Amino acid sequence: MATVSHMRSARVRESEQARALAEQSDRHAVVLESILAPLRASRLDDRAARQAALDIAAGALVEVRTTADERRQDFLEPVVGAFERLKRDLRPLVRFGQLDVQFVEPPSNGRALPGDVAQSARAIVRSAVLAFVDAAEATRVRIQWDCDGLNLLIAIRDDGNGELDAHDDTLRPIAEHVTALDGRLEVASTPGWGTDLGITIPLDPVQPTALGDDLTDLTARERDVLHGLASGSRNDEIARELRISAHTVKFHISKLLKRTGARNRAELAALYGAAPTTR
Repeated sequence: MATVSHMRSARVRESEQARALAEQSDRHAVVLESILAPLRASRLDDRAARQAALDIAAGALVEVRTTADERRQDFLEPVVGAFERLKRDLRPLVRFGQLDVQFVEPPSNGRALPGDVAQSARAIVRSAVLAFVDAAEATRVRIQWDCDGLNLLIAIRDDGNGELDAHDDTLRPIAEHVTALDGRLEVASTPGWGTDLGITIPLDPVQPTALGDDLTDLTARERDVLHGLASGSRNDEIARELRISAHTVKFHISKLLKRTGARNRAELAALYGAAPTTR
């Protein structure tokens, strides 16, 4: 039992690491393509092209530091702010590249996005735009975000040759991102008219139907900590109730996260149908 649990946790960690590496690679590709865009632009002289490339590189460095800071904590992004960051990511390609990218703003009153959903949504769109740039078949891409309260809805349409399908290798990175978020990808292509990508990403973690093997042999202390977490208690409150240190509580929660493969405290609490808690 313990060996199976360990193997399952290892697979979850490997999957998360692979997804993070894919997202990082995708972001780097966008930055490099963005730096090359002004250098290739025929309407810019050498000095203007170099300055534009330097500005893009400097902005990318600031973005890396900001993203690193945000990854250290759980956070929410307003949907409009998350979409604006996407537009900033793609701005150099829009300004200097050969692809006409059109943005349809999400509703300003849309629900805030969990940080991992916002980051993955941007990675999905960047992957699609890079695929269109590499193929050099589309001249126009339309990107739209919407929210129905439970899901982030992404629509991407190009005017390419309309020959893509859901099993195309070009769409594999997008499909993997969507699957990792328990989302849904729909592809509709019309030869000679382009391709529509419809992506649905849930904003709440999927609640398991059962606890599973990973939580059948908890220690008494782990059960107490998990009960406190699921009841909505903060770390310091659980510590006072159990007469242990807050550091010990954090240690037990960390072990439970690794053991179950849950991505955060909210998913761990969801095993018992609880609401997300705060630190």
